[in-house]
Amino acid sequence: MSVVINTNYAATIAANNLAASNASLQRSLNRLSSGSKIVSPSDDAGGLAVSMKLSAAAVRQGAVASNIGNATSYLQTQDGALKVSAKILDRMSELKTLYADPTKNEDDLANYDSEFTALQSQLTSITSEKFNGVALFGSGDLTVNVTEDASSSSAVTIKGRDLADSSTGIGALTSSSVTTLSGIELEDITDAIQNVATMRAQNGAEQSRLGFAGELLTVNKANLEAASSRITDVDVATESTQLARWNVLVSSGTAMLSQANQSAQTALRLLQ
Repeated sequence: MSVVINTNYAATIAANNLAASNASLQRSLNRLSSGSKIVSPSDDAGGLAVSMKLSAAAVRQGAVASNIGNATSYLQTQDGALKVSAKILDRMSELKTLYADPTKNEDDLANYDSEFTALQSQLTSITSEKFNGVALFGSGDLTVNVTEDASSSSAVTIKGRDLADSSTGIGALTSSSVTTLSGIELEDITDAIQNVATMRAQNGAEQSRLGFAGELLTVNKANLEAASSRITDVDVATESTQLARWNVLVSSGTAMLSQANQSAQTALRLLQ
């Protein structure tokens, strides 16, 4: 083998190996300190793109779950109003039955009418109740998206319930033309009770569906986060093993570079 001075091939190779080992060591340190396998886009460009989409979808899942929770609260508030309405109607039916007692005098009947009109006012007040500024009762439907992609085919529709309607609600009892118990029939009250019962049943069905939709979102969100984690999160056990390897290589590379630099001294001995 030739002995030369201008070129130290062994030192060059040792330096290149040391630089590569040091770069890998720094990358391993960055991954362990950040907890992520993808510290820069160059680490895994394709994986980074997929992870960003999965993470965004998971965030949207959380937002949709929040919307479902608000819709459920809306329905619960609506059901509370319907529950009170049912109690008022029960009392009205009781008053109507008592009103038919032939032993009651005119003053007694007037007292029943007084309570009846007060209950009418309360029922009318309930029909205009709102939740966060949104009417609880009306003819318009509310559409609640239950998927992160806002698919209309999966959306849940909260049906509009017009409590003040005379045929499907309690309007027959709150009409301005009805001022006394003698102005209504018991059938009018029982029909109103049936209408409110139907509304509560529909309300419960919608709450049930939203509950299952919210449960599915929770599961999907967890799975999306797990999928993103498999792409971006560093395996500490594996990476710490790599860190130990690169530490050894950097140390040995440094030592060998020092030895390679010393090899040029051989030429000097030949010149003495």
